[in-house]
Amino acid sequence: MKRVVVIGGGGAGTGAATNAIQFDRSLEVTLITEFEDIAYSPCGIPYVFGRDIKKFDGLFLQPLEFYREEMGINLKTETVVEGIDMDKRAVYTTDGEDYPFDKLILCTGWEYEVPNLANVDLDGVIFIKNIRRAMEIDDRLDNVKQAVVWQAKPLGVELIEALPKRDIKTHLVDSGSWLMSEFSDPDMMEPLQNHLVNDLGVQMHFGTDLRGFSGEDGKLTSVQTSDGDIDADMAFLVAPMKPSTKLAKSIGIKTGSTGAIIVDNHMKTNIDDVYAAGACVETMHGLLNIPVNLIQGTYAYTQGRLAGVNVAGGDESYNPVYVPWALGSKVQVGGALISETLAKATGMPYIIGKAKGITAARYHPAVEPMHVKLLADPKSKKLIGGQLAGGEGVKERADFLAFAIRKETTLIELATMENVYSPPIGALVEPIAAAAKNALANI
Repeated sequence: MKRVVVIGGGGAGTGAATNAIQFDRSLEVTLITEFEDIAYSPCGIPYVFGRDIKKFDGLFLQPLEFYREEMGINLKTETVVEGIDMDKRAVYTTDGEDYPFDKLILCTGWEYEVPNLANVDLDGVIFIKNIRRAMEIDDRLDNVKQAVVWQAKPLGVELIEALPKRDIKTHLVDSGSWLMSEFSDPDMMEPLQNHLVNDLGVQMHFGTDLRGFSGEDGKLTSVQTSDGDIDADMAFLVAPMKPSTKLAKSIGIKTGSTGAIIVDNHMKTNIDDVYAAGACVETMHGLLNIPVNLIQGTYAYTQGRLAGVNVAGGDESYNPVYVPWALGSKVQVGGALISETLAKATGMPYIIGKAKGITAARYHPAVEPMHVKLLADPKSKKLIGGQLAGGEGVKERADFLAFAIRKETTLIELATMENVYSPPIGALVEPIAAAAKNALANI
């Protein structure tokens, strides 16, 4: 009987273990995680905070018994891996147990880079790492009057949208000049930013650095910034996330320029019979042809699933990525890289087409605005990126743009694309087609 050990119980680890045993029921599969739970959606946590989702229960895919009894996985929760012996082909845990393996899959995820700031250990300074910690935080939110969120990354934006729904006066502190400035453009973030400020009362502190924290009796009372102190009962630190690679490095696994584990398109590492998947690995960007480290559940599960299938005897390959993204509730934003901001930073030539469209017939009560911005190569006219802002349909259009970039779709093809016209769900003119026509007109 072939033995497979999976380290990590997030999307990658769960995907690896379940798909390995589904591919070959004769496998002996062990999954080890340091946490109490596996297979839940951490992306849903801010929406429980904001009461869009009523309970944390809904974030779990299956109860633990499902994986143990129905899937037949040897599931070890609250178990910390101490080391890996490649000579003996065994994983050792701090409770004195060892788990022999024929194939090993590392799904060790990510960890926060805790900032070196004064009083970062005060009660009320929050890092959200797992669902149990999130439950503890949620129990306290009704007593929080004012909160600070540090960094306008996707999680930070979701938090500043959620907290005001709990009647919490919310501040955002970020050194950039607009929301998600690393990969978005200010003009496309403006509708969401206006909603957060004007409708939810979020106070934005852009161009502002975090300096430290003050407290009394061990509890947070204020957040120190380069623009002055902000009174706060709670501070959420969306600190930089880095791949967790300590175990991998201990057995000689190579890491790349992103700091994450290097894998081939079968999720194999440079060590025989050792695979890796999820937030601890790097993969290639299809357009930029550079390695990227993606800390998102969709990539983690897909990579884990593929690693599980391949250790079980399959032969599946992972493709380069084009990174569609989207977020927001009332006002949604999304897109697929490249943004104009990134194109300028990398010196990539581009042409732009913009359009302000609608998501339904102009006379239908469901109609909402849809702003589109497309970037294309000036010579080939192939799409290289796009962003969207508006109502329903942003996610689907972001997915479509990423696929269009993958397939090297041109502005001419987009300008003449077919589209559904149905009063409640589609306007006569598709905004993406309109933006493509405007780009061609600007050449």
